[in-house]
Amino acid sequence: MNTKQLSPRVKYLSKPVLLPAKRQADWIVFLSTFPPRQCGIATFTTDLTTAIDQMFGPQVESKIIALNINDISHFNYSDQVIAEINQTCQEDYFKVADKLNKIKEIKLISVEHEFGIYGGEYGEYLLPFLEKIKKPVVTTFHTVVPEPNKKMLTIVKTILKHSAGIVVMTNNAKRILESDYRARPEQIQVIPHGIHQASYRTSAHAKALLGFSGQLILSTFGFLSSGKGIEYIIEALPQVVEKFPNVRFLVAGVTHPTVLEKEGEQYRNFLIKKVYELGLAKYVLFYNTYFDIHKLLKFLSATDIYLSPSLNPNQTVSGTLSYALGSGLPTISTAFSQAKEDITEEIGLLVGFKNSQAFAEAIIKLLSNDQLRLQMGKNAYFRTRCMTWQNVSLTYLNFFSQLVPEISLGQKKFPPIKLTHLVNLTDDFGIIQFAKLTEPDVSSGYTIDDNARALIVATLHYKKFATTFSLRLVSTYLNFICLAVRSDGYFNNYINTNQTINKPRNIEEYSEDPSARTLYALARVATTKEIPRHLRKKAHTLLEQSLQKGIVFSSPRAMGFFIKALCCLLSKWKDPKTLAHLKYYCEQLMTLYEKSCSSDWEWFEHYLTYSNAILPEALIWGYKITNEKKYLTVAEKTFDFLIGHTFPSEPRRGGGVGGDKNKIYIPIGQSGWFVKGGTRQYFDQQPEDVTATVEALNTMFQITHKKNYKELAHQAFNWFLGDNILGQVVYDRTTGGCYDGIGEKFINLNQGAESTISYLLARFSFEE
Repeated sequence: MNTKQLSPRVKYLSKPVLLPAKRQADWIVFLSTFPPRQCGIATFTTDLTTAIDQMFGPQVESKIIALNINDISHFNYSDQVIAEINQTCQEDYFKVADKLNKIKEIKLISVEHEFGIYGGEYGEYLLPFLEKIKKPVVTTFHTVVPEPNKKMLTIVKTILKHSAGIVVMTNNAKRILESDYRARPEQIQVIPHGIHQASYRTSAHAKALLGFSGQLILSTFGFLSSGKGIEYIIEALPQVVEKFPNVRFLVAGVTHPTVLEKEGEQYRNFLIKKVYELGLAKYVLFYNTYFDIHKLLKFLSATDIYLSPSLNPNQTVSGTLSYALGSGLPTISTAFSQAKEDITEEIGLLVGFKNSQAFAEAIIKLLSNDQLRLQMGKNAYFRTRCMTWQNVSLTYLNFFSQLVPEISLGQKKFPPIKLTHLVNLTDDFGIIQFAKLTEPDVSSGYTIDDNARALIVATLHYKKFATTFSLRLVSTYLNFICLAVRSDGYFNNYINTNQTINKPRNIEEYSEDPSARTLYALARVATTKEIPRHLRKKAHTLLEQSLQKGIVFSSPRAMGFFIKALCCLLSKWKDPKTLAHLKYYCEQLMTLYEKSCSSDWEWFEHYLTYSNAILPEALIWGYKITNEKKYLTVAEKTFDFLIGHTFPSEPRRGGGVGGDKNKIYIPIGQSGWFVKGGTRQYFDQQPEDVTATVEALNTMFQITHKKNYKELAHQAFNWFLGDNILGQVVYDRTTGGCYDGIGEKFINLNQGAESTISYLLARFSFEE
């Protein structure tokens, strides 16, 4: 805060609204408090705008009009803040609205509404801004009060009148707006409070880091004020401590700045006094600090039970409660509005207001039953994955673009390439097949399929970044392939945990595909000049040994991968024998097409199953090498057929950004596939299929230069980023992993090898 200005008002007026010099991204401007001002709304706006910019920048950018407490209190804002308003000065609202009207890049104003952050009675100083602004407005109500008095009713109804859309965070808030304020139902969108992405872990590790090993941790956090009700938890503790002497209750958070200005530390001192009166000094710890998100998540991860004792039954939303549930914590809460909606008996317990005895009994119940407590935490974690800030930002942008169709969303921003989870799944032998959430499931063993895919990823990463760790990964996966090769030139797919060949399973589940995929991976290594010579030679030797054994493929997808391997080799070495092999397998695919195709079924088989796009992609590569135009013709016909069934025009169920004005990619579901003459299945959808389509579309664009393929490649990749039938993000930016698939109602939250590698392959295909 800057308190050294001799003339704060002149200082303020000297900071004009930032005008863009030329046509830039579409701007969404948020009217809100903003850091470094300490305020729950400021934190919310920071998290939401950060997620929007991560997902949609630079085509869509978020900007801020920051609300200051008065003319004297100023903050050192970031460049994201384009103007400031003294919340108690009506003139400021007029001036800023007038300037915003002149900026053509601004497509929408998002008003973060809380009665206390706007001047006048019930924040009535906001109304002149809404009357003056000519841009579309969406208002997010952080508080919705039932049975309002006449003054509040008039103010809220005026806000509704001037808002194109309204956002609330609970269904109950929507019902109150409709019943008590006569809001139109179609005007209102329910979007939950966002949470930060965090991996699920039990509390033991975090406790050790914070020095609480062996103790049972209860916690609450947030700005302190007399409405928090923390005293009722303190009064409950003597009963809890008597039964569980290793309990510790952690209270984290500074006193709310407004409360601090008016009352000082009166409430904190009241709580501390009560702690000493009850002889609880050993058991209650106060953290008088404003945690950043990393410290907060660490604090929450050390917690066994989260306590939410709010005294306001009408509290519409609690960010602290959302964060706790999102961290996978069983929660005991008073029955305020959001808690009644979010806390079911599967994830926590509700208690009465100002009822210490009820808190004591609930805490003792959960501490006495480890299994129940842990299961509640897991349930809370799984149920809140749709509430991550990425998913919440998708829903906001979807709503914004429905109200203002000119908002140009286009291709989402590519996440940075991140191998963290790939490395997490890889040991000295190879990459482990499955994961339980984010933890490698060592008992699942290894497959050549996953290690071959991982070899390509490591090769591409080294080619682009030349890091030593990606080169070590190349070596690890190559060594794995050496151990999996069979005497006949094919490769064993399944390897046990103890690094021995799983012979029964390899016989029972034999497929040509893993061997062909492995040959393709070896060809990629052998022909990547950036890879050190000894590793290229090793890959080439393995490849040649298999070819010399005279291996053949009859499976269409195996043919596809083998064709891609041959094309890699021919791009570097013009060998007649290799060229003959290529033509042979291209002709095999052509024969399959001629036997299967009809006027309504332009395909190679009588069904669409998995990784379908590899087949037309193989033919387009064959065309590039041989210049045989019939390969190009069939590749485009079959790919267009596949596109017609995987980019359907019918309305979608999820919240993918852009409503129904843009197609989304919907892979063929694995629960029955799509048989000719039958009905296509939609679930479960697998990342492997998305990757096959993305790679094929990028290849088609590279070779044909037809822009529609490039556009569709971006749309298909957006499946990972939320443009899917559930409208939820599948890629985890925190871990660098990818969820295992999309079911009819839920995402499979395990981040196994195949899904994570598939995402990385799709991501790398845009780099090539």
